[in-house]
Amino acid sequence: MARERYADVANLEFKTADAETFAFEREHFDLITSRFGVMFFAEPDVAFRNICSAGKPGARMVFICWRSLRENPWMGAPAAAAFTILTPPEKPEPGTPGPFSLEDPDRVTKIMNTAGFTDIKFTAIDETVNLGELEAVLRLMTVLGPATEPLKAASESNRTAAISEMRACLAKHNTPEGVIMPRAIWVVEAQIS
Repeated sequence: MARERYADVANLEFKTADAETFAFEREHFDLITSRFGVMFFAEPDVAFRNICSAGKPGARMVFICWRSLRENPWMGAPAAAAFTILTPPEKPEPGTPGPFSLEDPDRVTKIMNTAGFTDIKFTAIDETVNLGELEAVLRLMTVLGPATEPLKAASESNRTAAISEMRACLAKHNTPEGVIMPRAIWVVEAQIS
């Protein structure tokens, strides 16, 4: 989609690569950005160090990532509703790759400082997100997020009951425009020295 949208930009190139291992051209970029991608690094220390090496001295990195699951009821509330029927999975260890792995500013600052970034700033953004039509959102929440594995492992009757609870949760936020719920993100800005 991005390739199509920006096809007329002459000096723009797209690559699919692993940020932990890709051989970036050193000191090449003025600006490095990520939109909800950096939370999935298996080894964030390695990935951020590699990314930092690709920036020119004085370059900036700006990314957005989710804050905590508790602050993001668009994902947490439907799962909590399912867990009134199903046994929730064990909480992942802090920093486990996933949507909320970079929720802690102290941890992120340590990772980025170690990688070579300076002047690290966090801006909290609280807003709502329109998730779309209720049944489509419900289908998505059964294959994405904390309830996915427990739903797969559940008996048919428990699965049906859990999905019913999820639907009721989402229905509380349903509007003529779609399911609208709060979301909370960090905008993280840093400098390459």
